[in-house]
Amino acid sequence: MSAGIVFHLLAALAYTVLAVTLWRPLRNEADVLGTVSTGHVRKICLAGAIALHGIALVQAIVPEHTLRLGWALALSAAVCLGMIVFWLESLVMRIDGLLLVLLPASALTALLAALFPATHLVDHAGNEWLRVHLLIALIAYGLITVAALQAMLMTALDRQLHRPVQAEANRTTLDRALHSMPPLLVQEVLLFRLIWIGFAILTLTVITGMVVSLRLTGLALPMDHKTIFTLLSWLTFGGLLLGRYTRGWRGRIALRWTLVGFAFVLLSYTGSRFVLDVILR
Repeated sequence: MSAGIVFHLLAALAYTVLAVTLWRPLRNEADVLGTVSTGHVRKICLAGAIALHGIALVQAIVPEHTLRLGWALALSAAVCLGMIVFWLESLVMRIDGLLLVLLPASALTALLAALFPATHLVDHAGNEWLRVHLLIALIAYGLITVAALQAMLMTALDRQLHRPVQAEANRTTLDRALHSMPPLLVQEVLLFRLIWIGFAILTLTVITGMVVSLRLTGLALPMDHKTIFTLLSWLTFGGLLLGRYTRGWRGRIALRWTLVGFAFVLLSYTGSRFVLDVILR
């Protein structure tokens, strides 16, 4: 068993334990707080889990000075980078309730990376521009992944707010979890901050990708599936930010555009590799 698999399993276990400690109090009616708080100890433990996740990625992506990627590994890297962004944001904003969703998602992606460790050697791995491009692309991927998870959470919270108010005794664990989330306005501020930064880095991804493509193939925009879906994602998020600036888009419109943009990002690499590696083998 490789070191990458071992550390991914350890990271999945750490995320799972942290998720259980946050979800368990929500099962008890008398122990429900207004918000979920991680506290200093949990923040340190979360940093440790993210560190395990990062070590797993380094061991899997750059073994013996090579460069390898796979669909599960790319998804794992995106979520890990997204968790780093969340951890830094949590130092200045009270958004601990989002961990109720982020921790299970992180545990799942780390577990998938351990269960599907198959990777392929990246061509031209010694090219410095290619390494920079991949790093920037994974950062953009991570930011957009966290933004999409938050958009899903905000959609569920918006639906809950439009339901009749239920007595505490009739609330499910999921209802209590949604009740403990940060206010929608706070989440919307964070969502658009992630989208703005993610769009800027996605723009750098497109630019560096054009440079790499010109150096290796002589074509600035080769019309393969990665280029097409990346450009569609870039246009989607650009349209969302333009609509936000000119027409004040928010709420359900913003959430739908975010999820569509994330779907294009997902299809640009992970989706295609999943089809090739798992379905078509």
